Amino acid sequence: MQLPDDLRDQLKNPLGNLVSDNDPNKENIIKKFFAESVIITVGDRTTENMLQLGLKPQIQIIDGLEKRNQRIVPVDDTINTNLSCRNPPGEITEESIQVIQKAFSSEPPVRITVDGEEDLLVIPACIFAPENSVVMYGQPNEGLVIVTITPEIRAKVQKNT
Repeated sequence: MQLPDDLRDQLKNPLGNLVSDNDPNKENIIKKFFAESVIITVGDRTTENMLQLGLKPQIQIIDGLEKRNQRIVPVDDTINTNLSCRNPPGEITEESIQVIQKAFSSEPPVRITVDGEEDLLVIPACIFAPENSVVMYGQPNEGLVIVTITPEIRAKVQKNT
């Protein structure tokens, strides 16, 4: 599925709560969510930041890129399930949707390595994540977006796809 330009603009608005990079309570906010929820991270930097805090996302979606530049993939020796998919920039492929669905029934922690771009996979992650789980992703140059999965969030995301 190719993403129309108007939807691309809508997705620049955070789906959940934006925690500024400068927020002095950022680490405590993040740790509170990890204590209470299944956590899904989308993005290399977001995943790496969680691992550096000693937190293990149950599902990690990465592509080896940051702002379209190659980067070292964050190391996580605790990964039990490695999955991969192709997902070209500006698209959400059927393959990536199926892999995300599979991740939720695989032994965590799960790492999905995307050949292409993982940014838009926030959408299927929000659709298929269990209720009350949390999807975290970076908002470029602003901070971390924390989305608690509710029926309302699911409906909003599905309406926009």
